[in-house]
Amino acid sequence: MKVLVTGGGGFVGLHLVKTLKERGYEVYSFSRNHHPELDAMGVTTRAGNLRSDEDVLKASEGMDAIFHVASRVGMWGKYDDFFQTNVIGTQNIIHACRKHGIEKLVYTSSPSVAFGTEDLKNVDESHPYPTEYLSPYGKTKGIAEQHVLKANDDILATVSIRPHLIFGPGDNHLFPRVVERARQGKARRIGDGTNLIDVTFVGNVVDAHVQAFDHLDIGSQVAGKAYFIGQEEPVNLWEFVDEILSRHQLPALDKSMSLKKAYRIGVVLERIYLLLGKSQDPPMTRFIAKQLACHHYFDHSAAKNDFGYHPKVSIKEALDITIPND
Repeated sequence: MKVLVTGGGGFVGLHLVKTLKERGYEVYSFSRNHHPELDAMGVTTRAGNLRSDEDVLKASEGMDAIFHVASRVGMWGKYDDFFQTNVIGTQNIIHACRKHGIEKLVYTSSPSVAFGTEDLKNVDESHPYPTEYLSPYGKTKGIAEQHVLKANDDILATVSIRPHLIFGPGDNHLFPRVVERARQGKARRIGDGTNLIDVTFVGNVVDAHVQAFDHLDIGSQVAGKAYFIGQEEPVNLWEFVDEILSRHQLPALDKSMSLKKAYRIGVVLERIYLLLGKSQDPPMTRFIAKQLACHHYFDHSAAKNDFGYHPKVSIKEALDITIPND
C-alpha cells in the first residue's frame, strides 16, 4: 500500500511515518523541505506547498491513502496565513483524493476546533463548533475539519482525529516553551490552579491514527466522524507543569495571575502586535489566557467504542520516556 503523509518530517508526522513503515507500507512524505530522518528511513519526500493545488496533485499521484497531518500551528498570526495553509491546503488534499481516486483520508485535527471562550468538561464529539474563536488556528482548523467530514461519501472515506496537547520525544513546542519561560523567570500560574486538561503522548496519538485508519472504509462506522483523543484521564494543568519543571531540575511555579488580568493583558498585547505588524507570538493572548485557566478535557469513549482506542502508554510512562527522571 502506498501512503502519503503530509508533514511527515514534523513531530507527529515523523512518529507516524515510522509506524507506517514498520507495517510494511510504502510511505511518502509531502513537505516543503527534505528531512534527514526520513531519508534514513527510506521515505521518499515529495516536496511542495500545501497551498498549491498543483503541488498537492503531483505529490498524491499513485497513493492509496493520505494522512493529512501538516498544518500551520501557532497562538498568533495573520488569519490569512492560517487560512491558506489549514483551509485551502486541506481543500487541495480533498481535491487530490477526488482526482486520483484515493479512497481513504485521515485528518489530524485538534480539540481547539471545539474551544471557544468557556470551560470544556468531559464533552464529547456532539459539542458544537463555537460561534466565537480566540485564535486563528482553532478557527481555521475547525473550518478545515468540517470540509473533511463533509467530503465523506460513497467514493471517499474520511475521519478526523483530535489529539490534545501532544508531547513526547521530538517535541519542539509544548515542553520546551514551558521550560524556557520558567528558566527566564517569566512563567506564571494563570487562574485558580484547579483546571483539568487532557494531554496525549505522541505514541498514543499515532496509535489512534492507525487504529482509525484500520477501521476506515467507505460506509464504515468511523467514516465521516471526528474523535477526541487523550490519555486515560485528565491532569491538573499546574501539577503537570510542576512535574515537567521538576524533571528539568527547576522549581515549581510560585507566582500566579488571575484569569481576568491575564485576559486583559492578552487583549492589549494583541492590539499592540497587530498595530506593529508583528508576526511572532505575544507572551500572552486571550486564547493563551483561557487555555491556561480553563478546563478542557474530553470524553474519549467514541474512539474506544468505534475503533478500540486505548492509551497504551500511561502519563507516567510517557514522562519517563520523554524526560527521564534521574
